[in-house]
Amino acid sequence: MAKQDRAGEGVPRLEQQLCFAIYQVGHAFNRAYRPILAALGLTYPQYLVMLVLWEQDGLTVKDLGERLMLDSGTLTPLLKRLEASGLIRRERDARDERQVRIHLAEKGEGLREQGRCVQDAVGEALGGTAGDAGRLRDQLGLVRDALLASAREE
Repeated sequence: MAKQDRAGEGVPRLEQQLCFAIYQVGHAFNRAYRPILAALGLTYPQYLVMLVLWEQDGLTVKDLGERLMLDSGTLTPLLKRLEASGLIRRERDARDERQVRIHLAEKGEGLREQGRCVQDAVGEALGGTAGDAGRLRDQLGLVRDALLASAREE
């Protein structure tokens, strides 16, 4: 005997959940980015690291982790792979040996220009305008901020 659909019993449905919709969009973005980034030899998390370093080279691992909302256990292996591929250098801070600074290597700096095409390609995949994407990003930022504020209150 088939199980009954219990939607009428007040049980939340998966497709009604905002968190699941965002989860699905995350997977869809990863699929869209994968071939674009493969041409650059980067994974999506590596691309995010490179974006931050193209914006501000020489950050500490701690600062980089805060910008990307990643802990050092996740970030360190990622940085080691980027270093092994010749895109970055990890160096101890001369003033504070406990700090490790991340610098773009020549190869990583050279990838910057190619990295500029990624946003255009994703924009095309979305089929909207840069303004549409910006408004959506801003709305998602408000959702993120509200959730983070709520988590701090607990």
